[in-house]
Amino acid sequence: MQEVEKERFGEIMRDGFIKTGAAVPDISVADCVHNREEIVKKAKEMSRQGAKIMVFPELCITGYTCHDLFWQETLLESAKEQLLVLAEELKDMPGLIFVGLPLVFHGKLYNTAAALCEGKILGIVPKEYLPNYSEFYEARHFSSGKDVFGMITLGGREVPFGSRLLFVCDDMPGLCVAAEICEDLWAPCPPSTAHAMAGANVIVNLSASDETVGKADYRRELVKGQSARLLCAYLYAAAGNGESTQDLVFGGQNLICENGVVLAEAKMFANETVYGIVDIQRLAGERRRISTWKEERRAEYREISFSLPKEETKLERYFAPNPFVPDQQGERDRRCDEILTIQAMGLKKRLEHTKSRTAVLGISGGLDSTLALLVTARAFDILGLDRKNIIAVTMPCFGTTDRTYANACQLTGRLGATLKEVDIKKAVLQHFEDIGHDYDTHDVTFENAQARERTQVIMDIANQCGGMVIGTGDLSELALGWATYNGDHMSMYGVNASVPKTLVRHLVRYYADTCGEEKLSQILLDILDTPVSPELLPPKDGKIAQKTEDLVGPYELHDFFLYYMLRFHFAPAKIFRMAKTAFRGVYEEDVIYKWLRKFYWRFFSQQFKRSCLPDGPKVGSVAVSPRGDLRMPSDACVRIWQDELENIKKS
Repeated sequence: MQEVEKERFGEIMRDGFIKTGAAVPDISVADCVHNREEIVKKAKEMSRQGAKIMVFPELCITGYTCHDLFWQETLLESAKEQLLVLAEELKDMPGLIFVGLPLVFHGKLYNTAAALCEGKILGIVPKEYLPNYSEFYEARHFSSGKDVFGMITLGGREVPFGSRLLFVCDDMPGLCVAAEICEDLWAPCPPSTAHAMAGANVIVNLSASDETVGKADYRRELVKGQSARLLCAYLYAAAGNGESTQDLVFGGQNLICENGVVLAEAKMFANETVYGIVDIQRLAGERRRISTWKEERRAEYREISFSLPKEETKLERYFAPNPFVPDQQGERDRRCDEILTIQAMGLKKRLEHTKSRTAVLGISGGLDSTLALLVTARAFDILGLDRKNIIAVTMPCFGTTDRTYANACQLTGRLGATLKEVDIKKAVLQHFEDIGHDYDTHDVTFENAQARERTQVIMDIANQCGGMVIGTGDLSELALGWATYNGDHMSMYGVNASVPKTLVRHLVRYYADTCGEEKLSQILLDILDTPVSPELLPPKDGKIAQKTEDLVGPYELHDFFLYYMLRFHFAPAKIFRMAKTAFRGVYEEDVIYKWLRKFYWRFFSQQFKRSCLPDGPKVGSVAVSPRGDLRMPSDACVRIWQDELENIKKS
């Protein structure tokens, strides 16, 4: 499949991925020849690694710490000469490369970034904001490039010179690059803001920021924040220890960020080259989605085109298998506590507004109802209500096992809620008799009759006690339509409606780890260890006979598909490619394909259930409420998505 797939999608940077790099050459201050040689070495190294956009530090051809040597004609001429030599030496190397040097333009000296591609100098971008405080005194040597524009002659060729330049790729639609230099980013209104508003989605920064205590953390947050604010990729190349002289030490903190996420960061004081695979398609999609983002300054810029070779970017970028769940334990714990609080505060408001003093929910001993009960208990604590007014109803029927029944009862008791048992076997059997259904026919009628009976029971109990029915269904089930219409699909407030199954597990685990009650923790851990099941079919040898993931597929795959389909609106082929990378060694390619196809079919065919969902708190960036994030027609056709998947299969 892979070879033909590559042929079919062989166009440049398939799916919007492009590899970028930021490097620190071994600088010798004021030795332009040496520095040019080191830049060539690093550029060739990055090219061998597949980088197509490369950025080097500020004034790297001369060195940043030349100080008053910048007034020396010999240094300035050497820098210009080595720029021309550099362009010639890199003419056979594909990629857009940014290097820094001082250049005289119209009688003034500027701190500039030169953009090179295929042996040509495409443009020169001058620094706008010149620091002249503390250890910096750039205004002593350089002029501000703000609002400067014209043509400069380099090597007998006219080259655009100015701060308003966009470098646009002819071969990759949407790729637009712009440059700023060091202090520009620290200014109140960085030039990169205007660049992005003119269409740039990759910003490069050639920097020489020295190290002081705490500065590395601040710098990282600054670059991350700018990439998030501008919905762009931000490539930051920092001067390294070769620049260190007199009172200044440089750490080479190269950074590659994308929309607030650090894709790569260099080790400090190691002159390390870093690489990051940027997703241009993802950035473009975000800008289309966010209505407050507007490109409104393009007319102020000069666009300069460049070309890249037609080849596929090797997908080395990391994709988290569980995108809804933070990788780091500390962040995961903070996220879990925040989500539990959001869920509880949403329920608190609904209870207050309806003046409900009682909450009713079905408790099965499974993950979803467990989380709903934990959230309800937290909401009651916030309101100062007695947890005894939480009525947890266990409704054993044909598929209930001793394990889940015991866990449901014990959990309710440990939380101080009121347990009510209603055996629904007789009611369901009577219903089968009424509609003429054979008990031995274990079809969808057999299963859904139980789910609807359970919903009727808790709705009526809520009426008896003037309470509210709390829904337990999660986001993954709603996405797949794995809910019985007018059964567990219905409630008066669905606290789990925007929590995916993979996250439900972590929320319950977090509660088990932090509750401070050993017995309660043991119950929760056993619930976590229980197979996910609706328990609607009779057990086999006393054990659960109906495992959800055997029927609809692994939830970790479906949550991965759901995240990238709804959060970033990626096409099936791109999601498939990413999933193969994320789950390498876990699932075979054919297995991923099978469940991706099933996901799309179920997602489209079951929209009618989501079109009439009860209210529920939104906790993350992906939700399916018809009143908020997902305005989807109930009868939309899945054909073109399935056709794209079929083409993958044929290949």
